[in-house]
Order: sequence, then structure tokens, then C-alpha cells
Amino acid sequence: MELNRKKILVTFLMHLGDLTLTTPFIRALREAAPDSHITMLVDEKLKDVVLHNPCLDEVITIDKHGRDNSILALLSCAHNLGKMQFDILINLHPTIRCSFICVMTKVGMRTGCTHCLLKPWFDVLTPLDRKKHAADMYLDVLTQLGVKELSHRGLEIFPGKENRAFAETFWKEKGVLPSDKLVGFNIGSAVETKRWAPERFAEVADTLSARGYKTVFFGGTMDEDMVQEAVGHMKTKPVIATGQLSIGQLAAAMRRCSLIITNDSGPMHVAISQRVPIVAMYGPSHPELYGPYTRLATVVTAQPPCPGCAAGMKHHCRDAKYNMRCMKELTVKQVLDACDKWLC
Repeated sequence: MELNRKKILVTFLMHLGDLTLTTPFIRALREAAPDSHITMLVDEKLKDVVLHNPCLDEVITIDKHGRDNSILALLSCAHNLGKMQFDILINLHPTIRCSFICVMTKVGMRTGCTHCLLKPWFDVLTPLDRKKHAADMYLDVLTQLGVKELSHRGLEIFPGKENRAFAETFWKEKGVLPSDKLVGFNIGSAVETKRWAPERFAEVADTLSARGYKTVFFGGTMDEDMVQEAVGHMKTKPVIATGQLSIGQLAAAMRRCSLIITNDSGPMHVAISQRVPIVAMYGPSHPELYGPYTRLATVVTAQPPCPGCAAGMKHHCRDAKYNMRCMKELTVKQVLDACDKWLC
């Protein structure tokens, strides 16, 4: 399929980590279609991930869990998109909401993947290959559309000038000096079974603080209780950035860190997009499919691995046979040993 010199709409309404994992696709699409006008539809709350991406000409948002959480709002969105007269629509995930918008939008050609009930309305189906890493899975959509060379630079979030300035001021206000060696912690996760214990994060933070590193806790407002629990176990005083940063500000702030220690979560991928080395704790999820998309990472898992999620990730683990063994048996020593690789 010829993609160059076309007006292209890319649609994607998934979560923070998932959206960040589409950024290699965005770069590869621009390389394949340098003279095309490329627009992307995303969730308004996550727009910072792509807002300043130089490979996009335009970003359109909907508030999928807010004002646009209705059939009428989705139809209105599709109607407005249709008036923009796109030649090609590429849908990157088969969620029902996004698929519905796609089939209701008047376009020259609908491609990509879609919900199984809406397949008849797509001109070219490019199903996702679930055996590949998620970032490669999205890139594969371009391969199926005939792109021969997939040129990209890994995960990319461009914070923008304002967010970079905000981060610089933020660190000054928090008392972080230019000479300080900063290690960041992201201890939250939307999925309970992905969370390493707060007291273990506290022990790692205290140990690194004793070695001369200044520690900082990131995360969103939903992580504040977990961070307070971790800080309550600490003997040293960290910087608290939890709940204080937008996604763009978070990306800019993370650039200042020498290392990010993190659960498998959206902010982990944000850190990777800023070329910061990470140590990532993995339990129920599969790093070969959703792991760090970078060479600047060490994945730490319990030894031996727990087989409890072999058939698919459990969001809750109350089985007495397993009882979150994958995270409970992942030790502080393992994490500190992994940190040594990046901090020595």
C-alpha cells in the first residue's frame, strides 16, 4: 500500500505504557511516508506522550473516560474526523471504543486491526502478532501494509520546552543540586500483582542513599499511599515527586536521573523514552512481550520463576499455592546487584 503523500489518521486509545510503545511505529511511519500529513487520535489524559512528537503533524484527543464517554460523543468524534478527509486510517489496537470510532469515520481506506465484530467494515485487516514484543507488534502493522524498511529510534517522548523548564525549576525547589547523583523510584502499578513490597523499595533507597545517591519517588496520585508507606519505612529522607507531575513533566524530570528502579508500569516506559537506565522488577507479566524496549535495562525476576501466571497474567493472586510468590521471592539483594551494573 502506498503511504507517502497521503493524509493519514492513526488511532490508539490504550494506556500510558501502551501508547509509549507505539512511538517506534510513529517514527517508522514518518520514515516510510515523509511527505504525508500524519494525525494521531489519543486519550486526552495521555496527549503529552505524542503532543510534541516531530513525526506527527497533528494530535487530536478525546476524553474517553470523561465527557466523551458516550455513544453520541464517539459519533460526534467520528463525524468531525470524517470532515477532515483522511485518505488512510490505521487503527493500532482492537478495543471496541476505538474500533467503533474507526468504522463510523468516513475515510478513503480503513486499515490496521479492529474488534472482531467490526472486521467487515475494514478494507485491509492487519492483525496484531501477540507473540512479538508490543512495540514490534505495532511496527508489524506497517510490514503488513507493505513497508519494507522499519526505521525507528526506540521509545521516544518529547517533553517540550515548557516541561523541560518546569523540571529544571522543580529540581531546584526540591533542593537537588547539579552535583547530586539522583536515583528515581516508581513503586506503583495499576495491577496489584506487579507491585513489589514498599518496604523493600525503602530498603533499596536507604542503601543507595548511604552510598551517596539522592533518591526520589515518582508516580501518580494513585500511588501516593504506597509511596507514603515506603517512606515510613525509610531511615533517610527522599525527594517526593509523587502526584506532582504531568506526563510531560515526568518525562523531563526523569532525564535528570542516573537510574530508575521500577515495577512494570507506564512510567517505566516513560523513563526508557528518556534514555535513562532502568532496573525493572517483573513478576506476572512477560518481559519478552511487554518488557523494557531498550538495552539500558536489567530485568529482575524471582528465582526460580513462579509458574502461576504461565497461562496468562493474574490481576489478583489469592491462590495459596502461589500467593504472589513471583514478587515476594524477588529479593532486595537481587535489585541492588542489578543497580550496581548501572551505578558503578
